[in-house]
Amino acid sequence: MTIAPPRPDPSPPGAPVRRAITEVLSRADRAFRRVTTGAGLTMLAILVVIGFFLVYRSGPAFDSSGFGFFTTIRFDPASGVLGVLGLLYGTIVVALIAVLIAVPLSILAALFITEYSSGRIRGFLTGLVDLLAAIPSLLYGLWGFAFLGPQIVPVSSWLTENLGWIPVFSAKENALYIQSMFIAGLVVSLMVLPITTSVIREVFAQTPPGEKEAALALGSTRWGMVKTVVLPFGRGGVIGGSMLGLGRALGETIAVSLLLPQVPEITKHLVQFGGATISGFIANNSGASGLALSGLMAAGLVLFVFTLATNFTASVIISKSRSGAGVDA
Repeated sequence: MTIAPPRPDPSPPGAPVRRAITEVLSRADRAFRRVTTGAGLTMLAILVVIGFFLVYRSGPAFDSSGFGFFTTIRFDPASGVLGVLGLLYGTIVVALIAVLIAVPLSILAALFITEYSSGRIRGFLTGLVDLLAAIPSLLYGLWGFAFLGPQIVPVSSWLTENLGWIPVFSAKENALYIQSMFIAGLVVSLMVLPITTSVIREVFAQTPPGEKEAALALGSTRWGMVKTVVLPFGRGGVIGGSMLGLGRALGETIAVSLLLPQVPEITKHLVQFGGATISGFIANNSGASGLALSGLMAAGLVLFVFTLATNFTASVIISKSRSGAGVDA
């Protein structure tokens, strides 16, 4: 038997011995990885199943209307007319109104909680914002229908009289100002506000203290520090919170079913009576059957795809606008 000579050690004498580091997961870590992986795959499977179900049940509607389903405003199964354009228009308009109102307020609220309020007030406001997110949408809808809507009517009338030259604030003669898309968007913005504020607040709170202290040490005011450090650091959080709020507004059902007459239409008069959303229209016609039910499934499929596309776009934007990108110099 021949014994191979020992291999020479390339390290110089006295040098530290390098050891290979291998990762060995404990039993708890392996179990946790399996559970989280299984949860993620389960959610993906549920989304796929929902998508296939909607595609299957909406087949008769697409066979009846064809591509015209996406270009037709009316939705009248009794006449054989099925269209989602009017519903999709109302859904997008209400969601955009909600986001345009909620996001600036959320940014200001998050800045006040993280940068300007004291410890005791900060805790109270944080709990209050989280509590607002727990209020059921039904209560928001009833409150908006019974109280806020009548209070907003004079505001809508004033906007029409003084800013009627702007198309979105114009209205027809002797128009009603109740159950409008403007009121619905305002109520939905109050529902979106806690979610967006919580996300943006958490990102602002993670701003490196050294960056803020350096800005103040260089003679910056508190607002200057916020503008040059906190806001650039939280850019990704602002985008993420805004897109999350947009997704929440697109899918809101109960509140808009109470606040809108659910009449599909495309109109520039947002402060007057009228309008419909996909989710609210489906909720108000949930007892339908036959071709009408297939049409509602098709409308739900359009909302499903539109929401997924919105969330996917948000993830791409966030990945390119990560928090801290503006203060890495």
